[in-house]
Parts: sequence; C-alpha cells; structure tokens
Amino acid sequence: MKHVIALDVGGTTIKAALVSQDHTLLHETRRPTAAAKGPDAVVNGILDLAAELRTLGETRYGRTPEAAGIAVPGIVDTRTGTAVYAANLGWRDVPLKERLGERLGLPVTVGHDVRTGGLAEGRIGAGRATDRFLFMPVGTGIAGAIGIDGRIEEGAHGSAGEIGHIRVRSGPDAPPCGCGATGCLEALASASAISRAWARTTGDRTADAADCAKAVRSGDPRARAVWQQAVDALADGLVIGLTLLDPHTLIIGGGLAEAGETLFTPLRAAVQERLTFQRLPLIVPAALGDTAGCLGAGLLAWDLLAMEFTEVTA
Repeated sequence: MKHVIALDVGGTTIKAALVSQDHTLLHETRRPTAAAKGPDAVVNGILDLAAELRTLGETRYGRTPEAAGIAVPGIVDTRTGTAVYAANLGWRDVPLKERLGERLGLPVTVGHDVRTGGLAEGRIGAGRATDRFLFMPVGTGIAGAIGIDGRIEEGAHGSAGEIGHIRVRSGPDAPPCGCGATGCLEALASASAISRAWARTTGDRTADAADCAKAVRSGDPRARAVWQQAVDALADGLVIGLTLLDPHTLIIGGGLAEAGETLFTPLRAAVQERLTFQRLPLIVPAALGDTAGCLGAGLLAWDLLAMEFTEVTA
C-alpha cells in the first residue's frame, strides 16, 4: 500500500502518522516535543521519529514511504522548506526540508501548521463541499487559513490569514497582545483570553474557558457576561474577515469549538447582527479535530508527488 510520512509539530507534542492515498491514517503516534531540551534536540527528535516511521512503513506495508510532509508553527518559508522562526521551539532558520530529506532519502515538503490544518479541513473536512472558506482555530491563540479552490493562500510574505491580530478594540482598556499591539482579536476572544477573564471574575486562578462555558450552560450571569464579550469580539473579527474574503463557509476549530452550540448559537447571531450588504456564510465547527495537522501534512506530501510527476511528464 502506498503511503507517506506526516508530521505535525506542536509546542508540546509531535503528532505523526503514515497516511494512505485515500487519506486514511494507517498508523498514528505521538511524542513529547521536548522543547525544554533546546532547539537542536527538537529537530533530532523529529528526525528520529520520521526515520522510525520510514522503517515501520517498510516493515508493515512492504514498501518505502513515497514522501514526507511536516507542519510546523511560526514563520515558515515553504519554498525552501525552512522553519524561519518559532518562538516556542527556539528555532531560527532551520533547514527542515534539507535535514529530513537527508535522513529519510525521500522527497520532503514543509508547511505552516495552521494553513496545513486548514488544507485538510478544506479538502476532506468541514469545507470539502466549498471552494471558498476561512478556517479559524481558536485556542491558546487565534489564527486563520484562507481556502481558495482547494489550496491555501499563503500571502506575499507567508503570513496570510493572521486574523488573530486584527484590531477589534481600541482605547486605554484595550488589552495588550503578544504581538506587541493592543486590542487584537486574540487578546479578547481566544480560549486563553476567556480563561483570564473568567479567572478574574471568579477569583479562581485555575478557572479556564471550559469552566466558563460550563457556567454559561448552567445559567451563571457572570459567565454569560464574560462569554458574550468574547463572542462579540469574535464576531467583529469574523465580519472583517468575511467582508474582505467573502467565503462560503467559516470553519471554527481549536479548543473553544469544543463548547459546541454554547459558542456557535450566539456567534452566528452576533455575526448576523453585524452584517449589512454581506452574505452570511455557513458557520460550522471543524470536522477533523487534532488529526487535521497530520492529515494536512499527508496532503502536502501527496501534492508534492503529484507536482513532481506532472513536471516529469510535461
């Protein structure tokens, strides 16, 4: 059975898989990223894990994997396969494509983690029936992936889709954002932002966004106020995004989407209230969960092989 190696590198965990041509996850595994051991240790861990998957593929399926795809956080130069910068991993200008290619002896392609997850959601997940979508995972932070005709738009400098850093609030009360600005969507509507607001409200330092959602469902007026503030900010950001992009579908993923209709019912209403001439897109939860990164990395690898075949036969 033909298969490829897929790796999804996160700040705490590396998810890895062997993926078939029909997008089946033939084998899945996870390892700690071990970022505390330093950037070189993280790279070596990735190389070792990829080599293990190569051997597993040969042993279990009787053939060498066809290629490898890897999704990484931070700033990525997909043309050269370089991890330009990843703060959580301590990476600067890491030639991942070159290092993996040398270790595996296979074609390798490198992608940005959110855009790679968006590729999977667009082709085989919640956006598979549409040619225009915006994928937005809402978790510790907020990011975005712009889907157009089966591909993900990277932008001129590889930073398209950074919707978390749209400014939706101003003035002295606008909260600071990790990017250095104030009033960013991420600082107001991410799961982290809700956790901070709910912890302040309750006086419980361990309270988080999931606790806030549970309190909303139980009818706690304090929780409803915190939740609605986040929903309103999220709706403001989404309206900016849909005004610019006019997608058929808005796909919300990440940890906050696990709140289900506690999030989606008021969010759809808040977006609808803000529209004037714009068309209301479908607003749906992501379908692939935390497998999106590996599935997307697999898609990158299969796309690389298809492109190479086209170039050879042209």
